[in-house]
Amino acid sequence: MTAPFASAELVARVEAAECRMLAGFARAVAHATPPRAVFAAPLGGGMAVCDAPGSPLNKIAGLGFAPLDEQEFAAAERAFAVRDVPVQVELATHAGSDVLTALTARGYRPVAFEDVLGCALPTPLPAIAAGIATAPSPDQDLDAWIDTMILGFAQPDLQGAAAHEAFDRAAIERAMRDMQAAPGFARYEATADGRRAGAAGMRLQDGIALLCGAATLPEHRRRGVQTALLGRRLGDAAAAGCDLAVLTTLPGSKSQQNAHRRGFWLLYSRIVLVKQA
Repeated sequence: MTAPFASAELVARVEAAECRMLAGFARAVAHATPPRAVFAAPLGGGMAVCDAPGSPLNKIAGLGFAPLDEQEFAAAERAFAVRDVPVQVELATHAGSDVLTALTARGYRPVAFEDVLGCALPTPLPAIAAGIATAPSPDQDLDAWIDTMILGFAQPDLQGAAAHEAFDRAAIERAMRDMQAAPGFARYEATADGRRAGAAGMRLQDGIALLCGAATLPEHRRRGVQTALLGRRLGDAAAAGCDLAVLTTLPGSKSQQNAHRRGFWLLYSRIVLVKQA
């Protein structure tokens, strides 16, 4: 299948979908039990969100596709500062060098890169290995779904670029609960010979399937669990009318290698810049 071309229009569309997903997560945080005073504001065509120290949701995304108001940006920086949270900006390569220049002038320093991969939909779905089954994860299995995701993420990907940040279990669990509570987020589970084996998430946004992570329990790895979860989500996304699926990986990682094998292509990269609180 022909790889999707990463035009400026396509990248802007993906970044906008990511920002709307981030905004949905922020709304879920604000309505959590107990509710938390999360900062969330549109910014320069993107989105700024700050929850609490150590949260994976703390970031500014989607800059560079609309004019950036200096006062609004300064207000966002203050919101991070009062929470004692470093400001992390994830900037797409298509955003333009002027945005990068403005950020470095404000004291932001590059710390990492991440790659955005895409797959045109519909796409041929992979064969499912014997004994592996997938299904939507029911509400009564929420704790098991979260536990599976955390246990899977606890095994770091040692191939390719190293992650520039790490989160403790409590922060990851809190973020997982917030994410799955956002409207439109779908949870999936996988079993191997009837036993819990893996979990994954997805959110459909404006015709794009945003694949929000997948994990396999160590004792069930190399049996095709990840392939089954990916195929299930791609099939459901295509049936819902999506024309593109995207996921984010570290450059050169095992996750990226596996995605390439399943028909995903590199669309563009993001540079991650940080300004300390």
